[in-house]
Amino acid sequence: QVQLVESGGGLVQAGGSLRLSCAASGSIFRLHVMGWYRQAPEKERELVATITSGGNTDYADSVKGRFTISRDNAKNTVYLEMNSLKPEDTAVYYCNAAVTTRAWASTQRYWGQGTQVTVSS
Repeated sequence: QVQLVESGGGLVQAGGSLRLSCAASGSIFRLHVMGWYRQAPEKERELVATITSGGNTDYADSVKGRFTISRDNAKNTVYLEMNSLKPEDTAVYYCNAAVTTRAWASTQRYWGQGTQVTVSS
């Protein structure tokens, strides 16, 4: 089994910054793409950013230039640096990881429990 534990959410004023962390642990043979998603009240979950094991990144248009995703492969941890936060960034942020748990096994996706980010105007 694989666990993803997020931290770093909270309440911040518009224009402020937050840094989210997500540490993966458990039966990890190989950690592939990791990413952050978010879900605002009464909205569908949406992609925020992803990063491959090689460091290639992709961002939603709404966060480009403001958010930065990074990872520490030695620590099985992914980060999301969020700057110039806006009230519309308010959501529960979820970590996601594609994991192979043993050699020759298929890759499965795992989710963290989510961390609340609230941006006040």
